[in-house]
Amino acid sequence: MAIEVDQPGVDGPDRAGDALRAWQAEGAPTHLHPGDLGWFRRFGAEATAAAVRTWSRAGRVLAVGLLDGPGLVRLTTAPDARRDEELARRLVVDLTGPERGVLPAGRANVEAPADALLQELLPEHGWTTDEPWTPLRRDLTEPVEDPGVRVEVVGPGSADVRAAVQRASFDRSTFTDGSWRAMAAGPLYADARCLVAHDEQGTAVAAVTVWSAGPGRPGLLEPMGVHRDHRRRGHGRAISVAAAAALRDLGSSSAIVCTPSSNTGAVATYESAGFRRLPEVRDLYRSA
Repeated sequence: MAIEVDQPGVDGPDRAGDALRAWQAEGAPTHLHPGDLGWFRRFGAEATAAAVRTWSRAGRVLAVGLLDGPGLVRLTTAPDARRDEELARRLVVDLTGPERGVLPAGRANVEAPADALLQELLPEHGWTTDEPWTPLRRDLTEPVEDPGVRVEVVGPGSADVRAAVQRASFDRSTFTDGSWRAMAAGPLYADARCLVAHDEQGTAVAAVTVWSAGPGRPGLLEPMGVHRDHRRRGHGRAISVAAAAALRDLGSSSAIVCTPSSNTGAVATYESAGFRRLPEVRDLYRSA
């Protein structure tokens, strides 16, 4: 059977999310997580549908891609399809040809699992490795310590607080309470929690969203941020510990996060919260 690529309708991301959930496993390389689709849902259902691509054979989804910004596709495959040559070569065709409707002409990046055959084939077509990222993991088989701060689970009544911390944590963030509501309305948010940490004066100082992939599977932190006016006071560590505790309560086997290796402060923060650094990973990119 031929491999078919599809840009699903509004219901399509649900099917892609189901596939991603099933593909998460302990010991597997870091790769696209259902929480990545869940976080993208802040842009709305239609935008999320437009950003998702699936590759299927005989009705089975073999690969999922998320167009996560101009010229970037974050892509993963079913574990047993990592070395599927027919799939890998179809992906190369679809990723290298702008007319295929996946990536535009010019500079582009592809994130894919480190053990995927795609990683070996794209360099034959002019792609090369980009800057390194550091994945980190915290095992959740044991209880998680108290974070030492007051942590609030965000609901509709505190979405504006969550949004304000997000904007104060990331310079180019456009996140609003409306963004939070759009995200929370998505089906993947049923397995997610937003948390806000408060300091001793009651000020909201840090926030995180955590995404479960189901009991016994790795859960994801995406994103975590500390308010720019309250940094270097241990709030990043505290909210990361709270995130791990929330994922454990949701049944996750571990908590995972990935950050640019150049962001040494973030790496150190996660390590201080009990996360263990894993081998670096790299995107592949094509120059303009």
